[in-house]
Amino acid sequence: MATLKLTFNGEKIEEIELDKEVITIGRKNDNDIHIDNLSVSGHHAKVTTILNDSFVEDTQSTNGTYVNGTLIKKQPLIHGDIIRIGKHELVYDNVEASAEDDFERTMIIRPDAEGMPEHESSHAIEQSVGKIAAEIAENDKDESPAPATGEAKIVLKSGANSGKELPLTKVLTTLGKPGVQVAAITRRPAGYFLIHVDGGGNETRPMVNNQEIGIRAQPLQNGDIIEVANVKMEFVSG
Repeated sequence: MATLKLTFNGEKIEEIELDKEVITIGRKNDNDIHIDNLSVSGHHAKVTTILNDSFVEDTQSTNGTYVNGTLIKKQPLIHGDIIRIGKHELVYDNVEASAEDDFERTMIIRPDAEGMPEHESSHAIEQSVGKIAAEIAENDKDESPAPATGEAKIVLKSGANSGKELPLTKVLTTLGKPGVQVAAITRRPAGYFLIHVDGGGNETRPMVNNQEIGIRAQPLQNGDIIEVANVKMEFVSG
C-alpha cells in the first residue's frame, strides 16, 4: 500500500497509509493529515488514490503546493516524489508503482536552461506522449516514412541558449518546461508538426508566429517562429 511520510526539517513525524480514496491535508483538525502551522491553509491539498495510482491536488491554498520544487495544481505522483506544504514535506512511497515504471521514459529538453538539459517526464506527460505516438502511428500507417535526413532543426532565439541549434533527428522531440508548458515536434511523411502536450496549471498552448496553436498538430514551415515555455525558436528545414 502506498504511504506518505510526513517530515519537518528532515525529521520524520509520522507515516500515513493511503488506505482510502481521498486523503485531505491542512491546518484544520478535520483533515486526515493535520499540519498545525500558519503557513498551511485550513484545507490545503488532497491526495486521491485510485487502484495503484495517486494524484496530489492543491485545494486553492494560500501558499501553494509543490512537488519536487515545482508549484502544481494537480499532478500524478511517482515513487519518491516530495510534496512540500508550507515548511513540511510529504514523501510519496509506492514501490509497487515504481516497479511498473521501469521503462524508458520520455525525456523533455529544457530550452530555457543553460545547456538544454533533459529531464524525465511525469506520468501524465507519458500518457499524453503515448497517446500522440499512437495517433501518429495510426494516421501514418499507410504512408512511407519520412526520410531520416536530420536536416531540420530549431535555432534558439531567446533565453539562456540563444543562438544554439537543436537538430530534429528523432520522430518525436519533446521540449519545454514541465509544470509550465511542454510540446512535441514530430517528423511525419507529410513534414514536421508541432503538438501541444501539457500546459501546466493554466493549459496554455505553444505559439507559432505569435498565434496559439489549436488542438490539432500544427504544420511547420521553414522560418516559422515557435514559442514554447516562453522560449522562442526558429524552425529551419531544407
